[in-house]
Amino acid sequence: MKLETLKQNLQGVLADKVAGFSGHVGQLTIEIRPEHWLEAARTLRDHPELRFEQMIDLCGVDYSTYGDGRWQGLRFCVVAHLLSVSNNCRVRVKVFAGDDDFPIVDSIAEIWPGANWFEREAFDLYGIIFTGHPDLRRILSDYGFIGHPFRKDFPLSGNVEMRYDPEQRRVIYQPVSIEPRELTPRIVREENYGG
Repeated sequence: MKLETLKQNLQGVLADKVAGFSGHVGQLTIEIRPEHWLEAARTLRDHPELRFEQMIDLCGVDYSTYGDGRWQGLRFCVVAHLLSVSNNCRVRVKVFAGDDDFPIVDSIAEIWPGANWFEREAFDLYGIIFTGHPDLRRILSDYGFIGHPFRKDFPLSGNVEMRYDPEQRRVIYQPVSIEPRELTPRIVREENYGG
């Protein structure tokens, strides 16, 4: 009943900014249209019926291989988990980047300052650009790193490897020397197990 009330409040307050609702395991998910993301985020925080004071988490998602390739929607999504201490409820908010080749979403670091490093992480790992972010740069990978390692099309062994060269007395980058291989797991049969 509480989820239905929350859904009705969200529908009433956000109206045309909502692209869809879904629910799973007692958690309500709302999808916001990308052009309304910043305004909707501010409303989620400030509206007296909603009051989502805290952003708990924010991450990027690459849907390119979701559902074994049956996914037909946009590729990159930003997912934020919000908490209303005042109303004792949570909501998951999704916003898809409108362009798969150059994913851009508005930054919500001004609304929830804790989003700053989460957005930097999503930029670093997925290549999602957050417009209006105060300091958008890599946070986990090296500044010279090529690509975005959590994208589904990123090579498993990477593009380059770094090692210390004793002759040059510095760290150098070189093409990856690892040969890709496929490991086949050993099958354990019940009759041979432990014997």
